[in-house]
Amino acid sequence: MNEATPVEIPKSDWRQSLRKLGDEKGFYEDLGDQHTALFVEGGDTLIVTFENLDHVYNFTDDRMPWGYGFVTGRGWSMLGLMAHDWTWYRDEAVFDFFDRLRDEGFFDRFKQVVFYGASMGAYAAAGFSSAAPGATVILISPQATLCREIAPWEYRYVKAWRRDFNSRYGYAPDYLHKAKAAYLFYDPRMPQDAMHATLFGGENLTKFRCRFFGHRMASLWLQMGVLKDIIDGCVEGTLDRNRFYALMRERRKSGRYMREFLTTLEQKDNPRRIAYFCEALLNRRRGPRFRQALNDAKAKLKKRRKRR
Repeated sequence: MNEATPVEIPKSDWRQSLRKLGDEKGFYEDLGDQHTALFVEGGDTLIVTFENLDHVYNFTDDRMPWGYGFVTGRGWSMLGLMAHDWTWYRDEAVFDFFDRLRDEGFFDRFKQVVFYGASMGAYAAAGFSSAAPGATVILISPQATLCREIAPWEYRYVKAWRRDFNSRYGYAPDYLHKAKAAYLFYDPRMPQDAMHATLFGGENLTKFRCRFFGHRMASLWLQMGVLKDIIDGCVEGTLDRNRFYALMRERRKSGRYMREFLTTLEQKDNPRRIAYFCEALLNRRRGPRFRQALNDAKAKLKKRRKRR
């Protein structure tokens, strides 16, 4: 068995271990039936994260909220919000939780506060960041809202349509203006992601176009070994476009990125570009998938020449 493989433990025991960690190092709270919050105190930088609790249990090696090792390893504090379902955090208990932290001055204890999230978590990070004016906000493939009147073109998350996106913290772009700085990453080739991105604006917001990285770009950055550098750059305020796109050069070493790029070329049915791309890639690395695509592209080009 791989040493990184999580030991199988019942979810009830696992959640109890999170509660114990919170009791020892900060706090752990149940927020209604569908959300929990884990705070682990460290230094004077606080990272606030949002994710699906079941995803943490099933898909992370240490079964800890995103970046727990990364955050605590830097001596930072962490507040992890976890949803038990695809809720988009649309719950009065969560609203009240952030209102309470704001009113009690919880965020004022820290020199820097950073809200981080991807997709559903990015929607929450944008909205709830307003509870800590002056925070830094990192948004990866965020949704602005799932309100059917504002975003009727968003059909990927049918399960969440019944939730109320018109009450407190409902329309995420409205709450981002209190941030010191916000960084938004999206793939303009993803129609819904691009349309959500256009709904966010403001002088404090920097948008990064990440072509061919798809909706789940954070996992691809993790695979490329650049996710920590991106997060560090946002936290330190040093990430500009030159630095970001220099980091993105690592994509040339990523098999997943190259496969997704090839799939896009195949959908466009451009055998000449496919042949150029595959030949260039095969000069640097082996790849049966790309070798087959090259052969298919050459065969198509040959057939087209015969028809002329």
